[in-house]
Amino acid sequence: MYGAEVPAYHTLVEVSSEVNRGVVAADGDAERLGSLDRVTAERHGAIRVGNAAELAQVADLFAAFGMFGVGYYDLREAASPVPVVSTAFRPIEPEELARNPFRVFTSMLAVADRRFFSDDLAHRVTRFLDARELFDPALIATARRIAAHGACPSADARDFVAAAVSAFALSRDPIDRGWYDELSAVSAVAADIAGVRSTHINHLTPRVLDIDALQQQMTARGITMIDHIQGPPRTDGPQVLLRQTSFRALAEPRRFREPDGSVVDGTLRVRFGEVEQRGVALTPLGRERYDAAMAGPDPAAEWDAHFPTTDAELAASGLAYYHGGDPARPVVYEDFLPASAAGIFRSNLDGDSATAEGADHTDYSRDWMAATIGHHIHDPYHLYEKAASS
Repeated sequence: MYGAEVPAYHTLVEVSSEVNRGVVAADGDAERLGSLDRVTAERHGAIRVGNAAELAQVADLFAAFGMFGVGYYDLREAASPVPVVSTAFRPIEPEELARNPFRVFTSMLAVADRRFFSDDLAHRVTRFLDARELFDPALIATARRIAAHGACPSADARDFVAAAVSAFALSRDPIDRGWYDELSAVSAVAADIAGVRSTHINHLTPRVLDIDALQQQMTARGITMIDHIQGPPRTDGPQVLLRQTSFRALAEPRRFREPDGSVVDGTLRVRFGEVEQRGVALTPLGRERYDAAMAGPDPAAEWDAHFPTTDAELAASGLAYYHGGDPARPVVYEDFLPASAAGIFRSNLDGDSATAEGADHTDYSRDWMAATIGHHIHDPYHLYEKAASS
């Protein structure tokens, strides 16, 4: 479905598969971070919703697939602020991730944050969101039933998956030009969330074993990539955490309703093609080192001052997670980096507004999110600790 909507996605998948096969053929140790089959099949999707009720429905929907909220990301606090708070829905057991290596990074609009939304605009956005229905109530009821039972008959599963997929199809309904433009003045992401009456897949991300080679090959095919790979630099030592890049958001045909009621053809640039390379998960101490390394003007030049160059040293220093403490068995980082996510968002936009002056008086915390959606938000470190003990 997404490839039909964003044809360049097919090129991204094709190049990712070529790169992965080449890396495995050239490096006998390449599959230590995941088998070729798993890495090639792996995806993370991204969606955006408007309020807590919609986020709760998303949590119920993905629970039916054995996917649960992991991590809390406040992109309002990133260097390139975006008015959303996020979590990622994914399997939480290593064997489940091996079977279903799929994540959905899900962002919710922070309408109550007056640094972005005035009282008047927040009231109108809230009214707009309350009036729309993103998901068929019957779909969510089925999801809850499947999650409660832990299974369903295969024929029912096919119908359920088809209905779930269709809920994220790009709507062809005309967009109110005035409303969309008003929200765009606050944030292009806000317009993408609350400027339309449906949600959609914002990006669908393959995993690659060499993101630098991917960047070069996509460019060689005439695909315009963002300027810089997000996340840690390429190093001679073990790759850690997550590196991400994407092709630039493309102009997609959309229909607009003008103030005079007429409907005209136009374009929007909001969806982009992201790809990622995953490395070993860092411990809290390792994350402190990572933050220190990334704080400098040239992280690549300072990297070796913060991190050793071998897995054995990373393990011995308590900087990264390894199964059973064995440096030959790294625990893969399965989550996301707020700064990279915000950087990808912003690098694909023509422009965005900075936050207004003042303090944040909202309570968009992880505890608030968990209570609001009625599902536990797992701490990634707890999951990595558990994996490392195996």
